[in-house]
Amino acid sequence: MADSHADAIALLKADHRKVERLFEQFEAATGAGKKQALAKQICTELTVHATIEEEIFYPACKGKVEEDLLNEGYVEHDGAKVLIAEIEAGSPDEQFYDSKVKVLSEQIEHHVGEEERPSIGIFSQARAAGLDMDALGFRLAARKKELTAQFATAGVPAPETRTFTGAEVDTRAPVGKPR
Repeated sequence: MADSHADAIALLKADHRKVERLFEQFEAATGAGKKQALAKQICTELTVHATIEEEIFYPACKGKVEEDLLNEGYVEHDGAKVLIAEIEAGSPDEQFYDSKVKVLSEQIEHHVGEEERPSIGIFSQARAAGLDMDALGFRLAARKKELTAQFATAGVPAPETRTFTGAEVDTRAPVGKPR
């Protein structure tokens, strides 16, 4: 876990680097057990990260960072949450398991790019707006510690999406299976 004295952006960037390494390890992994353990760790890390951003960091940025960027961040989190739920419910022997992890990694790579983009990304705009990154970092670290402990004992909860409206989706028969 990042140092509880790290400023908000340093803490969030440390989370990004950790998840990037986990995705790389997943890509190189062989064996269902290893893949499932890495996928579980990825899902847990991303769920904690999205939660602290949505509860603390993004609200602190409201009115100080371009609203469109924050809105995209929330939608990107919700898209990731859907894949996380699919991965958590699945297993490495299922046809699309590795593909879901791969697509999740690509979505997260895009999302990280939006947050970390020099000069115009969420982090740059937040810093330029003069947000107290030390105070935010302290709050983020405390909440992260609490969520990490909670998820270690109770598991990752079902995702709560903030931007998806629950539209009806026809799931039809899986690919390769007759209807």
